[in-house]
Amino acid sequence: MEHNERTRDRIVVLDFGSQYAHLIAKRLRLLGYYAEIALPSSPVEDLRDARGIVLSGGPASVYDENVPECNGGVFALDVPMLGLCYGHQLMAAHYGGRVQRGRTGEFGIAELLPAEDPPENPLFAGIPLPAQVWMSHQDEVTVLPPGFRVFARTRDCAAAALVNSKLRRFSLQFHIEVKDTPSGGKILENFARLCGMEPVWKADSVLEGILADIREQAGDKSVLLFLSGGVDSTVAFALLNRALGTERVLGLHIDNGFMRKNESAVIAERYKSFGFSNFITEDASETFLRAIAAETDPQKKRAAVGETFIRVRDTVAARLGLESGAWLLAQGTLYPDIIESGGTRNSRTIKTHHNRVQGIQALIDQGLIIEPLRDLYKDEVRLLGKKLGLPDDFVFRHPFPGPGLSINVLCSRGPAGVSKEDRDEYEGALRGVGAFPVQDFFPKEAQAAVSVLPVKSVGVQGDFRTYRFPGVISFSTGPRGGLDFVAAPGAWDALEKAASSLANSVPGVNRAVLELYRRPGADLALQEAYCGKRRLDQTREVDAVVLGELKSSGWYNKIFQHLTINLPLGSTPEQGAFVLRPVVSEDVMTARFARLPPAVVERILSRITALPFVDAVYYDLTNKPPATFGWE
Repeated sequence: MEHNERTRDRIVVLDFGSQYAHLIAKRLRLLGYYAEIALPSSPVEDLRDARGIVLSGGPASVYDENVPECNGGVFALDVPMLGLCYGHQLMAAHYGGRVQRGRTGEFGIAELLPAEDPPENPLFAGIPLPAQVWMSHQDEVTVLPPGFRVFARTRDCAAAALVNSKLRRFSLQFHIEVKDTPSGGKILENFARLCGMEPVWKADSVLEGILADIREQAGDKSVLLFLSGGVDSTVAFALLNRALGTERVLGLHIDNGFMRKNESAVIAERYKSFGFSNFITEDASETFLRAIAAETDPQKKRAAVGETFIRVRDTVAARLGLESGAWLLAQGTLYPDIIESGGTRNSRTIKTHHNRVQGIQALIDQGLIIEPLRDLYKDEVRLLGKKLGLPDDFVFRHPFPGPGLSINVLCSRGPAGVSKEDRDEYEGALRGVGAFPVQDFFPKEAQAAVSVLPVKSVGVQGDFRTYRFPGVISFSTGPRGGLDFVAAPGAWDALEKAASSLANSVPGVNRAVLELYRRPGADLALQEAYCGKRRLDQTREVDAVVLGELKSSGWYNKIFQHLTINLPLGSTPEQGAFVLRPVVSEDVMTARFARLPPAVVERILSRITALPFVDAVYYDLTNKPPATFGWE
């Protein structure tokens, strides 16, 4: 999707490693304004023809010793410049302001309020305040640089928007590139117009550009593609077939034992029904199960799955007589996969994706991997799928990662395997929630309480990967506690505010869940539990219940994805606790937990709790950030 034509009017986004940097360019392009990514260390000469510069966010602090290298000469360019999050702080520091650790971090939704005497700011033309914005920061501007004035603030950030009209410098502490800042598109459009840009970029050129890139990369070689059955690999498969022809493309669907209930059979039938004939399936479930049999570390588990894909690929290629020099490997990798794996110079690893493990990276370095979707986001991939004529069953299927359910089944060596560091952190989280005013968010009669689950989950806070404990909100009123509360007016709003505050304010906590059910008399404890067939089958059963109810209620297509998480908690090793994780998102980089209707939640819960192995059910209330979609 990147375009190398330098004569085109363009806005350049300098990437300081933010989880959302690429999204800035994407949003501008969708608005019709051509934009591209560059390193902040780029020579000024390469940027002189830019009509405007955007400084992205990033995981560093401007006062750190090891900050992303930035060419200070960029600030001398006589073009409009917009700083976001880290870019906002960097701009303030460059022009003589001060940036320090804030009294409190802001992660997620915040309310943008006007300053006491706001200056004129064309960036906000047509945008009334107060307005909802999306924050993800710990640092803040505490001393203004000369010539800059505060345009807007939030409750916890006094300098949320700065402007220097004379220099045409604008900076915002919040992220306008994500959908959870509803006015973000308008702000970007206003900035593009300040840059003198015209909306002439047409997304229709993307398809032809990708097809041309595939032909150039492949040369005279054929291509083998891993087919998970999800939208990404399916669209990549269709693109490869269109670009190279079916005789030069082979799809390989590997049943790794981590698929949903009956999923491999359903995928094969869908491909055949559409007319795909150049694919094969391989049952390698036993091989994959052995590879992670005793693994509890989520990063190592992901890596083991990724490396096993390569070994199975090699085995199949040898059996079919596919000559290594004549075949390339293709993947349906998206840009968020690369970002979260630390795949850009200034980004931090949030989680290791199976398509970025060592064996895959070695092939990438040798030029033996084709990734036609690597510059795209999920919504763009779906648009491409529709352009290619793929049916909705493919295009709007919920995303399902290559490692499948293996990363939804959390593992533990039991109490004996808990390190002293984790015990200390857990006890600290318990002390933190003990002081958390949970009842302030709910009516007194609700009798809310908060605790901590003794398992860790992955999160992303301030562009850093976190690995912390989930807080649990529960209600003791009524026979069904949390389920009864969800049915109350305004319940989801109150739960979201409580969950956000809990994750932002309690050290050691990066996620919050609602306890929907606990089996009477069940004493939940951390169990020694691994990702074996029994726990995978349990997960499949619970997951099938949820997906079935989502489809029958019409909610399957209203949400982006649902994940069923199996926790190593139960009254016995054979029992389990499960988390429901439905999310709403457009670009994967941010998300909000889905607010399912109480009646749908009740039907799901009644069927799940009838399963004999279920001791507890939770509902994940956490947005992204501070939590990722999954728990590993």
